[in-house]
Amino acid sequence: MVAWIGRAGMTAAALLMAGCTGSYEPKPLTEKQAATLDKALAGKVAGEKVSCINREPQTNLTVISNNVLLYRVSRKLVYKNELIGSCSGLSRGDIMIVRSFGSQLCRGDFTTTADRMTGMMSGACALGDFIPYRAPAK
Repeated sequence: MVAWIGRAGMTAAALLMAGCTGSYEPKPLTEKQAATLDKALAGKVAGEKVSCINREPQTNLTVISNNVLLYRVSRKLVYKNELIGSCSGLSRGDIMIVRSFGSQLCRGDFTTTADRMTGMMSGACALGDFIPYRAPAK
């Protein structure tokens, strides 16, 4: 599940992200996660990264790991996003809450995760660049 929040929730997320210091090294994908990613992108070619994508029509989100997401726009177009930081809990099914502005999702939009049962925040990160993967023209 993904929730979208506008400017109102931005301050808390900004403070949370500002408190994070040091360098972040994402965990490598497990064999299962890598296989899921490979299957989802099979037959598609990576394009130039973009900073924003349209949120409408509603995209289909697939969580690969705590720091890799796929946004499926259609059978022919999928965007890969490597999160800045790690939203712990995504791979176990926690709810993703994205704070974005307007009709687009953009690099730097704050994201938090919350446990489905308790509602407690489990992670914080930001969206990275979006890499389009398209089926080649025939």
